[in-house]
Amino acid sequence: VQFVESGGGLVQPGGSLRLSCAASGFTFSRYAMSWYRQAPGKERELVAQISSAGGSTNYADSVKGRFTISRDNAKNTVYLQMNSLKPEDTAVYYCSARTSWGWGQGTQVTVSS
Repeated sequence: VQFVESGGGLVQPGGSLRLSCAASGFTFSRYAMSWYRQAPGKERELVAQISSAGGSTNYADSVKGRFTISRDNAKNTVYLQMNSLKPEDTAVYYCSARTSWGWGQGTQVTVSS
């Protein structure tokens, strides 16, 4: 099982980024997918989830209305569109199907002026 996250970077407050996660090693279309993030000195936290077919999503209260999770099962890829970014969104972002399967390298998102 492998997860390769990309799309992070440095952005000003109020800006946008689109993260991608390419997954392999399992039947992607059969699993719900999640995005997590971990800020320096903090625990990893769940940000967003999407059902296997993409019809159902859930978000942490802190990102609701600003972030959108989506997936393309033909490409084995899950996305996280992040709008109206805030400094407190600064973290390393990871995707996951099962946390017991381990983590990719993550992608760093830094929101700063």
